[in-house]
Amino acid sequence: MVVLDVDGVLTDGSIYVDGKGEIFKQFDAKDGLGIQVLKTHDILTGIISGKSSQALDYRCNQLGFDEIITGCKNKLPELERICIKHQIELSDVAYCGDDIIDVAIMKKVGLAVCPVDGHPLAQKEADWIIDKPGGHGMVRTFIDKLIMEQKGCSLEEVYEPIFKLIESDNLSKVKQ
Repeated sequence: MVVLDVDGVLTDGSIYVDGKGEIFKQFDAKDGLGIQVLKTHDILTGIISGKSSQALDYRCNQLGFDEIITGCKNKLPELERICIKHQIELSDVAYCGDDIIDVAIMKKVGLAVCPVDGHPLAQKEADWIIDKPGGHGMVRTFIDKLIMEQKGCSLEEVYEPIFKLIESDNLSKVKQ
């Protein structure tokens, strides 16, 4: 299972607020396609975010995450609940976080990942530091590396299921 933080991982951490208090976030479409790649390889996906907003809920539902937890300050108990629900161990989880709120999870999972611009304490706990900042295709780079290492395959083989969907003109299943 791959579980992601949002702010600083799927976004660059910026939060845009208009005069009515509506929150806007910017997501990288490359990361969105990466989530679809995980799904084509039958890898469960999840979000555990300290913040919540309509924009976040919309994007997570649009991409079809298997588990979506928002507005969560103590993330580890939520991840433990998700693991019980899906009958997996914490050691079976790859978690990507960027800040001190993520450190407790990063200490417990099988693979802890952090973007290059993550907080030093999060980077200290990371097994992998991805050489891209959050919100700029970092998640996609992480997913490519994860699948290549897990399956011992090439980058082309990672994308073979997506290519098949494109060739069969079944793009409705490919979300960015």
